[in-house]
Amino acid sequence: MVINTTTASLLRVFIGESDEYQGGPLHEAIVLKAREMGLAGATMLRGPMGYGRSSRLHSSKILRLSADLPLVIELVDDEARIEALVEALQPMLGGALVTLETVRVVRYGHEAGLD
Repeated sequence: MVINTTTASLLRVFIGESDEYQGGPLHEAIVLKAREMGLAGATMLRGPMGYGRSSRLHSSKILRLSADLPLVIELVDDEARIEALVEALQPMLGGALVTLETVRVVRYGHEAGLD
C-alpha cells in the first residue's frame, strides 16, 4: 500500500492556563489569531500536571488544586502560514515555550458521505 503524504509544519505553544494577553486568556488570543489568519486549525490541550522553568509543579490533584494548569496549543499548516503566525504571535508570547517541527500529514479532511 502506498500512502500519499504531504509535508507541513507543526507549531506547539506551551503556556499556563492563567497566562493573559490584553486582559484575556492567552490561549484564546492565540487560537483566535490563528483563525483570523486562516490557518487550517488549532487544538488546545489541557494537561493535568506539569512544570516549567521555575520547576513549580502545577497539578489538578484534588489535594493540591492549581489554577494554572499547563496548556499546549498545536497548529498544523504549511510552513509559510505557520511562520507568519509565529511572527504575529511574538508580542503575545512572553515566557512561552514555542516549538516548530516538520511533520508528514497523512490525511486531512473527510471523505464524501462520511460524517
